Amino acid sequence: MFTKLQDLMVGKDASIFDTITAISAGTKQIALVVDSEHKLLGTVTDGDVRRGLLRGLTMDANVTEVMNTKPHTASVNDDPREVLERELQHLIHQIPVIDEAGVVVGLLTETDLVQQDVTSTPVVLMAGGKGVRLYPLTVETPKPMLKIGDTPILEIIIRKLHAQGFRNIYISVNYLAEKIEEHIKDGAWLGVNVTYLYEDKPLGTAGAMGQLRGKLQEPFVVMNSDLLTNVDFRQLVRFHKKTGAKATLGVREYSFQIPYGVVNIEGTEVTSISEKPLHRSMVSAGIYTLDPWALELVPEGEYCDMPTLLDKVRTDGEKVSAFPIHESWLDIGRHDDLDEARNNHAQWLDY
Repeated sequence: MFTKLQDLMVGKDASIFDTITAISAGTKQIALVVDSEHKLLGTVTDGDVRRGLLRGLTMDANVTEVMNTKPHTASVNDDPREVLERELQHLIHQIPVIDEAGVVVGLLTETDLVQQDVTSTPVVLMAGGKGVRLYPLTVETPKPMLKIGDTPILEIIIRKLHAQGFRNIYISVNYLAEKIEEHIKDGAWLGVNVTYLYEDKPLGTAGAMGQLRGKLQEPFVVMNSDLLTNVDFRQLVRFHKKTGAKATLGVREYSFQIPYGVVNIEGTEVTSISEKPLHRSMVSAGIYTLDPWALELVPEGEYCDMPTLLDKVRTDGEKVSAFPIHESWLDIGRHDDLDEARNNHAQWLDY
């Protein structure tokens, strides 16, 4: 029952970026921080990273800024099943196994004990846009049906959702809707149940969801259908429920460098000069979780985008949370983005 340790370990001098790489490579939502002799110094979970990013830490920050220095551990002499059953009661899902010298020799995870259950959480995929920036490729093919390797983007998204236990999928369609329906059909061949939300006119990223008012009884995921990502949507839903928000917005760090010296001026006086400063901001990742209550704020049959809906949630005095996404993510809005996805198609076709 011990999970292999390959790629999970990082040193104490590692950056948060290095740690995220280890977490992603190990696929266990954890990295083990060790010294030169592989003695355990601490652990960093997926949640630790997200909380650090919310505190304003950058990818260059040291791993010790987010490391748990007192993680729960198991001994090589412990019974793995007893350890897992005990720790899962405390919502601890990964337990490093160490020997008498403190050297890491294994890792126990809940998947070693139980199989991931199918979730009833609905997912709404927004696939009604025209993809104008990708003309002429989208003149006769809707953007979600453009292929990465031999597989349409929308099919990749659905296969990833299926692998995570999601089965109830709604797809909002308008432009060239018949092309999407011809391929996806009712979703049975992909192991999911697909229901289509038809737009007679473009209703924006939130407008089509008005058709679901009164039909959903639990929080649901919303995602643009021109995105490729390896984010674990189950974690997004758990985060949403834990924060008590009515809406949760997936966010990513976006940075850009100004190629000039930036001059700060007060009146006519130069107060400072910054040479080619790097600016970092959190931007929307096009992924959301909403409570059914939020659907009451969507105007029926009218255009409504997600920023407008989230503002309405806040105006009503309800909480909107931010969920940092550090996993691989690509918005296929331009030809360069599509080329990047196709040139690195292997990373997106791992279900």
